[in-house]
Amino acid sequence: MGHPRSRHVSVWISRPAAEVYAFAARPENLPQWAGGLAGAVVEWTGSAWATDSPMGAITFTFAPPNELGVLDHDVRLPSGDVVSNPLRVLAYGDASELVFTLRQLPGMSDEDFDRDATMVAADLNRLKELFER
Repeated sequence: MGHPRSRHVSVWISRPAAEVYAFAARPENLPQWAGGLAGAVVEWTGSAWATDSPMGAITFTFAPPNELGVLDHDVRLPSGDVVSNPLRVLAYGDASELVFTLRQLPGMSDEDFDRDATMVAADLNRLKELFER
């Protein structure tokens, strides 16, 4: 089995990494910057976070709180498939870089992969705008 192709999508935010992490680590804040969840209500089910998305009901879990800026999260799709999403907040002085690793899953066309990368970049830029407006 070959490895999936990966693409790192990133944005610089003119705020300290701890501040960006504290906001982005709160799943209830996702609808403010994740375009596919705009206007959605995120609720804790006791074992995972749940919300409605354009694909249907999804659940997700984040990495445990940490001081390393790790915001990895697994999303369970309506199909039952789980997609792992590596996400990091990297400190650089008083600024931070938010880096999302996007993977081209088996059966995903290059066009869909490019579309996903564009959507991820838009989400990261929405988060940047929340901090820099």
